[in-house]
Amino acid sequence: MEDMPYEAWLRFARQCWDKYGQPKTVVDLGCGTGTIAIPLALEGYDTIGIDLSEDMLAIARHKADEAAGGKPWPHGGKLSLLQQDMREWELGRPADAVVSFCDCMNYILETDGLLAAFQQTYEGLKPGGTFLFDMHTPYQLQSYAEEQPFLLNEDDIAYIWTSEFDEERCEIEHALTIFVKDEDERFVRVDETHVQRAYSLDTVAALLRRAWFAEVAV
Repeated sequence: MEDMPYEAWLRFARQCWDKYGQPKTVVDLGCGTGTIAIPLALEGYDTIGIDLSEDMLAIARHKADEAAGGKPWPHGGKLSLLQQDMREWELGRPADAVVSFCDCMNYILETDGLLAAFQQTYEGLKPGGTFLFDMHTPYQLQSYAEEQPFLLNEDDIAYIWTSEFDEERCEIEHALTIFVKDEDERFVRVDETHVQRAYSLDTVAALLRRAWFAEVAV
């Protein structure tokens, strides 16, 4: 993930908030290990990171403890981490803004599920609140399929990454075999499978409007 444009996503969020209104409470849907949520909390936002993976959240908690250094968050910021499904998330109080970066929404494999996530986000926002997110387009998944396999070979880690593309559903399955050197200088094998689906921009915009979002911009 070291090549992901986290700072660009944060800059994009700041630019949007300058235009549409500065939030106090920000929800990070699909927060993963907190690489977006933690900087937001450090900047002074009341940040709630939501993810389905307890393993990801455990790493986020560790990173947050290191970032805070055992002291209160600067600028009055806060960070909470919740294990929830982004199709059903809720706080019990409305948020000023919701963000979801790094193609999290592409992990929702059915249009009904994507609509549910959009509807839940609309319900979780204050009137006038903003929802900022990115998604892979069909073109991107097709590019993955054409360019695979992807290989990495470094001293302490290596991987083989292959992809299988279902053109009819515009769905891709990534299979990763990762070899990581442990403390005993032995390589441990880890297997991961990631499945994502892309939707046309028209479909995404139509679902957002069905979820009652008033202004949709790409």
